[in-house]
Amino acid sequence: AERIHAIVTEHAPHLTPKTWYGMPAYAKDGKIVCFFKSAEKFKSRYATLGFEDKAALDEGTLWPTSFALTGLTPADEQMIGALVAKAAN
Repeated sequence: AERIHAIVTEHAPHLTPKTWYGMPAYAKDGKIVCFFKSAEKFKSRYATLGFEDKAALDEGTLWPTSFALTGLTPADEQMIGALVAKAAN
């Protein structure tokens, strides 16, 4: 969660950090754009980085709105940074 926070604040510093349903989230104009769901908190196999409909990620008629995370490689961090920057615009 701390690394996700660092990535989000680096790539979309204008998003406002919030707690949303007990999870770290980031909002634009008061509406949630993306959130982090802890694997530990929900006793899940993986953490989730999710995007709400305020995110500008539309690509055609089908696109992912959440991603499973089991770790973070430098390539993952780059991808997350790009997704967050796109979602925040």
